[in-house]
Amino acid sequence: MAESDYESVLCVKPEVHVYRIPPRATNRGYRAADWKLDQPDWTGRLRITAKGNIAYIKLEDKVSGELFAQSPVDQFPGIAVESVVDSSRYFVIRIEDGNGRRAFIGIGFVDRGDAFDFNVGLQDHFKWVKQQSELAKQAQNPDSGPKLDLGFKEGQTIKLNIGNVRKKENSSTKPRLTGTGIGLLPPPPGAKTPILLPPPGSQGMTQQPMQSSSTELLGGFDAPQPSPTLASHTATTDLWGDFAAATSPATTQVTQSTHWVQF
Repeated sequence: MAESDYESVLCVKPEVHVYRIPPRATNRGYRAADWKLDQPDWTGRLRITAKGNIAYIKLEDKVSGELFAQSPVDQFPGIAVESVVDSSRYFVIRIEDGNGRRAFIGIGFVDRGDAFDFNVGLQDHFKWVKQQSELAKQAQNPDSGPKLDLGFKEGQTIKLNIGNVRKKENSSTKPRLTGTGIGLLPPPPGAKTPILLPPPGSQGMTQQPMQSSSTELLGGFDAPQPSPTLASHTATTDLWGDFAAATSPATTQVTQSTHWVQF
């Protein structure tokens, strides 16, 4: 359907009164008090429709919907619709019969809210017409619209707030691990440092490990001291010792007696 054939309804009021009005005597406007308000010439329904940019005020029969008169409106406010000077519920409209004949009649609403809706319906339509006209002009000439100047003026500056930026830590403040491997943690308080045993074949280091081992095994007891004879004999012989000396009765007797005394 073409736009010229489409008709929209802007406002419908179920009751409106129509009056024959006398010619306007002065240029001050129409007065509803000059009409016979208690004797309306016709009563029916009012509808405002729009077809393109033109609005039509149609007076129709309440029951049959037959058209009594209509008023084409091409501008509002304008000569086609005028308000009276002494009331907000009455208007003067210009009706046409389609054959070139025109006449001015008065219309009035019982309720003041109906008169307000009648007025707003016409205002909204012609506001829309004005917007459509501006959009059409802008589409034909895009450069005619307002241009935005986004450039910096002379002496104008801009400040950027990036937020808190954490500085990189200096590599010299970071602790470094010494050695080629992972650093060893110190022993806990009260712990005793273990003593490593020397490899087989080493000399001169057998006496101290033997004493430390015996001390650890006995716990808090006093470790027995080796006799001078056994110590001097061990220092002058090799690691395997002398089988005859190891089975010497005197040495065995001294060692056993010493251990039994400690226990």
